Amino acid sequence: MIIKNGNVVLETGVAKKDLLIENGKIVKIEDSIEVGANEVVDANGLYVFPGLIDMHVHLREPGFEHKEDIESGSKAAVKGGFTQICCMPNTDPVADNKVVVSYIKKRGEEVGLCKVRPIGAITKGLKGEFMADVGEMKKVGAVAISDDGKTVKNSRLMRLAMEYASGFDIKCLCHCEDAELVDGGVVHEGFNSTVAGLKGIQRAAEDIIIAREIALAESLDVPVHICHVSTYSGVRLIRDAKRAGVKVTAETCPHYFSLTDDVIRDFNTFTKVNPPIREDVDRDAIIAGLKDGTLDCIVTDHAPHHADDKNVEYNLASFGISGLETSFALAITNLYKTGVLSLNEIAERMSGAPAKILNLEGGKIVKGGVADLMIANLDEEWVVDGEKFLSKGKNTPFNGAKLCGVVKYTLVNGEIKYQA
Repeated sequence: MIIKNGNVVLETGVAKKDLLIENGKIVKIEDSIEVGANEVVDANGLYVFPGLIDMHVHLREPGFEHKEDIESGSKAAVKGGFTQICCMPNTDPVADNKVVVSYIKKRGEEVGLCKVRPIGAITKGLKGEFMADVGEMKKVGAVAISDDGKTVKNSRLMRLAMEYASGFDIKCLCHCEDAELVDGGVVHEGFNSTVAGLKGIQRAAEDIIIAREIALAESLDVPVHICHVSTYSGVRLIRDAKRAGVKVTAETCPHYFSLTDDVIRDFNTFTKVNPPIREDVDRDAIIAGLKDGTLDCIVTDHAPHHADDKNVEYNLASFGISGLETSFALAITNLYKTGVLSLNEIAERMSGAPAKILNLEGGKIVKGGVADLMIANLDEEWVVDGEKFLSKGKNTPFNGAKLCGVVKYTLVNGEIKYQA
């Protein structure tokens, strides 16, 4: 295959190039390539990105296939420009052993759209009592460990998990939430929670655990990764730790740089997410953290739910946003079009950094590299309609939003897996 006339997002900058792909690899990147090819994709006026990598997704299979399954999640992923997705272990049964992890990996291969990378649990059953079989899960394809959705309360157990994971050259991805401080909160604690009469969650509930994980990483001299950062004070903790040489990486999500807790005032349960959407000061800090590299990557925390889980009163609704099909456009609209991030920085936050953090292939467009690519029109506008999502989860707070950036092609190993 040849991709012709595309604006290719390379590590060195954006350049108009042709790409020649053979046997799933990029074999030439040149100004003009004129050879016979089975397939020619004309990318004139379009931008060619490294395939996006989402290192924080909930695919719900096994156990909750009414919310999402690996096939529907993979369809949503390639529509959103993702060539690799890393799925969290809070399934039923929990992905805390080699049987469930290998099932998820094999099921992803059977579906054959994007690359599905399982994340194993830190503790058995996500109960925070005994460590899961990290080595066995790594052998069958787990790319990290996490109890996402829950924090490992026992600091000694967390210490052992971080040391153990480091020995297998994988990372702990940490959900940072002091459950006692949350105490049944459902939104950010502040003016809007008071007006709405909804119980709030203060920033400290997140920050205290971020500080603990940083302290453990520093004292052990092992890496740790902080999930879905939402607070300005959390960004500050991570920035200071990085300056001190602590091996910490961190992620945030599009809803934290695109929204504020003003959205909770109409009690739309699609805005209920954990950690909660916070205030202007937090959104500004998240954007600054993405700009200066404090926050290494953008993930979706894709959390699809059945309509029945959201079509209830706010306090009873499930936490989570379906994010795979809006993430790229939100980044283009709210970060690139506003001049915050360059296209190189978008590619780094959504592809390069996740690949480095989890030791995955791809993440950049280089000669000899895997041909995982996404081709997009950055100027085309569209209006979000969750009912048209390929994901089973229609729960998006962005319904009706006009966004820039439409994925036209997604290629995995040089094969077109999605075409608009």
